[in-house]
Amino acid sequence: MELKIPDLCLVVLVGASGSGKSTFARKHFLPTQVLSSDYFRGLVADDENDQSASASAFDVLHYVAGKRLEAGRVTVVDATNVQPQDRAQLVAVARKANVLPVAIVLDTPTEVCLARNAQRPDRDFGAHVVKRHRSALRRSLKFLGKEGFKRVHVLRSESDVDNSTIAYERLLNDLKHETGPFDVFGDVHGCRAELEELLSELGYTLVRDDEDRAVDAVPPGGRKAVFVGDLVDRGPDTPGVLRLVMGMVSNEHAISVRGNHEEKLVRAMRGHKVTVRHGLEKSLEQFAHEPEEFRLAATKFCDSLVAHYVLDGGNLVVAHAGLPERYHGRASAKVRSFALYGDTTGETDAHGLPVRLPWANDYRGSAMVLYGHVLTPEAEWINNTMCLETGVVFGGKLTALRYPEKELVSVKAHQTWYENDAPFPPKAVERAPDVLALTDVTGLRRIDTSLIGAVTIRAEQSASALEVMSRFAIDPHDLMYLPPTMAPTATSQRDDVLEHPEDAFAEYRAAQAGQVICEEKHMGSRAVLLVRKEGGAIYTRTGRAFFDGALGTELLDGVREAAKPLFDEFATDWLLIDAELMPWNAKASGLIREQYAAVGAAANGALPVAVDALAAAAARGVDVTELLARTTQRASNAAAYSAAYEQYCWPTDGLEGVRIAPFQLLAAEGRTFHDRSHLWHLETLGKLEGPLFQRTRHLVVDVNDPSQVAAGVKWWEELTADGGEGMVVKPLANLGGRVQPGVKVRGREYLRIIYGPDYTSPENLSRLRKRSLGRKRGLALREYALGIEALERLVRGEPLWRVHECVFGVLALESEPVDPRL
Repeated sequence: MELKIPDLCLVVLVGASGSGKSTFARKHFLPTQVLSSDYFRGLVADDENDQSASASAFDVLHYVAGKRLEAGRVTVVDATNVQPQDRAQLVAVARKANVLPVAIVLDTPTEVCLARNAQRPDRDFGAHVVKRHRSALRRSLKFLGKEGFKRVHVLRSESDVDNSTIAYERLLNDLKHETGPFDVFGDVHGCRAELEELLSELGYTLVRDDEDRAVDAVPPGGRKAVFVGDLVDRGPDTPGVLRLVMGMVSNEHAISVRGNHEEKLVRAMRGHKVTVRHGLEKSLEQFAHEPEEFRLAATKFCDSLVAHYVLDGGNLVVAHAGLPERYHGRASAKVRSFALYGDTTGETDAHGLPVRLPWANDYRGSAMVLYGHVLTPEAEWINNTMCLETGVVFGGKLTALRYPEKELVSVKAHQTWYENDAPFPPKAVERAPDVLALTDVTGLRRIDTSLIGAVTIRAEQSASALEVMSRFAIDPHDLMYLPPTMAPTATSQRDDVLEHPEDAFAEYRAAQAGQVICEEKHMGSRAVLLVRKEGGAIYTRTGRAFFDGALGTELLDGVREAAKPLFDEFATDWLLIDAELMPWNAKASGLIREQYAAVGAAANGALPVAVDALAAAAARGVDVTELLARTTQRASNAAAYSAAYEQYCWPTDGLEGVRIAPFQLLAAEGRTFHDRSHLWHLETLGKLEGPLFQRTRHLVVDVNDPSQVAAGVKWWEELTADGGEGMVVKPLANLGGRVQPGVKVRGREYLRIIYGPDYTSPENLSRLRKRSLGRKRGLALREYALGIEALERLVRGEPLWRVHECVFGVLALESEPVDPRL
């Protein structure tokens, strides 16, 4: 027995205690898909059978179900669900998420339920409970459809339950497998001649019957026509339009969504009471001259049309009145209404037409949305959406968009076929692509990335970033990328160090990375270099300019001069480069003076004096052996602490003494480079020559070769022997996805700067080994994914707000409560 369910739905299991719901759920669904009322009772009350906790348990269950459905995941509720009020709450959860509720009823005989419960010591509530469940179930069966369940499957015996299988079906609106190319047509409104002309203009071959009526149009080159609805009403030949489009759809040369005029025509053709206006009178008059067989076929066709389609892997959505991203691929009365009528206020204007809200102005989805319904003098892009209703029936033109080419093709109306109910609206005003709005970055947001899917930015994170961005950051037109934070390698279990390269090599060996590259870690300040042939910017990890005024201009000019070979090599007017700028004190002098130097000066001033005093006391015969040894060690640690940070600071005079170590070419005009090996990046950026630039030493290691791993460890030991910061280990091939893009392995002496002079004492090292890296590592992955997404949007030529959304997201995530020492 095959039970068909949509591939996105809420499945509600219905049955008495002992009917086998949990066994059924385990057999047919993933454990993560099943939400059991018993389990949630256990969560809130530590007792799965505590019925007094049911109200709280279902509150939590409904919340989790809603979140899963919101994320587009099939969800199964395992509870008795025999009472109408319980099911009503679940139907409401499904409707809120705009998914279909499905009921699977296990109508297991009473004696079977009782026998099963008798074998379970936790089910000692008596036979009357099961009988009450069964009675409530029997009363409900015939009403489940009316309660809102779109499909009801009833399993009436143990055999039905045992032999049933679950079969997932695509929703009717899911045509993601249709990849095009497409020609998407605006509202035709009965203008058959113009439709035939536009089809011919696009290279379609019209097929005519014995009466010379167009009954099909064969597309060129594997293309397919897509109609946005409102094929009917107002124009001179609604039957002719339907005859042609019906033939195209039947022969798989076209698809069409339903428009509000098809909706009303179907009701009129079936004899329902409707107000005959806005062109419906024309259609009814024309159909009166058609054979009954055609009238019935046309009515059936219009009634079969779906409200919206998701095409081309989710990259294209077609709906008559448009559709915001939260409704794409969903199924509910709310979604259908929006697709047919748009976002209306319920009011009518002076011409008797609905007042509509401009939903496209707030659209932020990645899918292109093509629609009609709203009369517009010219088809224009608004936030990756386009309205194709250019008023052919009112004397305007019939327009089609070629997808994915984004080419508009139109034919003029042969005449004004219907007097417009209202004048043509003024030309739509689209926000300029380089204009930002506060709503782009505020509130709870989910940013889609190609690497790891959606990244969530909480409202409070946005608020924190907004202050930094608005007060301190450079012009957003130059702020195209912010670099991600970098996670340290796993905490070492060696006695004398917190971080060791063998742990980094082991991590990438487990990830099957093969070869990694070890890059010398420069102790300076992270710098992003946007170098244009004219202009540009050099800025920090938080989007602030590195140097103001003449010094900043001089630095940028020096980088631009050195970058000339790369401008030619990549045929570009701009380059975006990730780098480290040194010395540390060039940007962080205040931090060094107030946080590090103060600690070093105090310790180096006090501890040697204490050592001398204790030594004098010991000479007098006072037993201070242990205290003297500890203070002597602390004095030595303090000296090492000062030496650790002092080596990263040196005097500069203007740009004299400033060094830039570039290590990744992020993007150039029309392309990104995150798919190139890190060795390629270092070799390419090695072409930047001059006194400003410093090479990044590096070593390639095969993590599966013990001898190369040993060589990598030795190289790290040499780098860190004199207090060097350490190295960054990255997959050589730039793996992306859920693999860390790089981990830092810092040296023992350098970590004194981070954890304090005395961190190497055994008791401190023991405590620090309990540091938690999970949040930091997750943050690094999310910020990296947002950075790559920003670059990809940039080179695709998307509007500034789309790029800035990702850049702002990186800065917002920086407010995550993560130990800054990591």
